[in-house]
Amino acid sequence: MVRQKRNAQEIATVTEPMAVEATSESNLRGSLEEIKTYEGVIGYILRNSTSAAIDLKDPTKIIDYAILSSSALDASEELSELFNLGKVKEIVIEGKGIKVLSFAVGENKVSVFMEKNADYEKILKKLHSP
Repeated sequence: MVRQKRNAQEIATVTEPMAVEATSESNLRGSLEEIKTYEGVIGYILRNSTSAAIDLKDPTKIIDYAILSSSALDASEELSELFNLGKVKEIVIEGKGIKVLSFAVGENKVSVFMEKNADYEKILKKLHSP
């Protein structure tokens, strides 16, 4: 049984770098601006330790979306540690009417908010493309 636990730990430490990590923050912002025009996208939050960029179609819900974004990323990190899953690449949360795609790029934490029927894989492809 000890051997199985060690193997799980070895697997958890192997991570693949995201292609988007090589992009600069300005390229990331440019990609997010383009993504904002996609059908079903409500907006995004890009934040790091010193600043945040928020672009939402409904500015009255900024606080709600900011709390959801922060909570989703924190919860994914805690669950990953709890279950020894390794580094989380991205997390998608679906609610009644919206979907949230959250991930970290270096120091930056990104959350893209969209309607439930929007295609988050299309957004990921755009962010992972050079």
